[in-house]
Amino acid sequence: MKIAVLGTGNIGGSLGKKWAAAGHRVVFGTRDPGSPKLVALLATIPGAKADNLAGAIASAEVVLFALPSRAVPEAAAAHAKGLDGKILIDATNNFGAPVINQVQTLQASAPQAKIYRAFNSLGWEVFTNAAIAGVVADLFYTGPDGVVRKQVEELIAAVGLRPIWVGDNDLTAVVDAIGQLWVTLVFQRGWNRRLALKAVTE
Repeated sequence: MKIAVLGTGNIGGSLGKKWAAAGHRVVFGTRDPGSPKLVALLATIPGAKADNLAGAIASAEVVLFALPSRAVPEAAAAHAKGLDGKILIDATNNFGAPVINQVQTLQASAPQAKIYRAFNSLGWEVFTNAAIAGVVADLFYTGPDGVVRKQVEELIAAVGLRPIWVGDNDLTAVVDAIGQLWVTLVFQRGWNRRLALKAVTE
């Protein structure tokens, strides 16, 4: 798949590296494609490229939002036409706000897009290595059912995680709660950042 990763921090960098290694075409979208930080990141990801936000979005089938949450409304509004009709993944968190995801913001700007809430409930260290104590971590996500959802699951699996679909985006609060639990355990209870959850049944 052709993937635009908007954001070059730990989340975007970790996921972009995994997807490029799996054979996907990755372009990092940023306001400064020539920044030393991004140049250093690209040196570790063979085949990945950088472009401005508009160029990265235009080249992609899938757009991952790994920007700071506060930057998403402006970016979505500025690039609404380019985003519409694509697969959009919201990995941002606006902790402290009544709604911590940007799903509705993206939907308002790109009403024909297929929007998924994923990669927001674990630390980037888990994306780098998804096996913890020999157990593959689970990634809970929401979004519309259908063929596109299978593509999103392929991207989750390419990171090494087991995808677990919670339901459509009327259930994003469930996935957000998992992210809030992760943050609480790590930052308030002192758990190691290589923390993940596993759904077990029989």
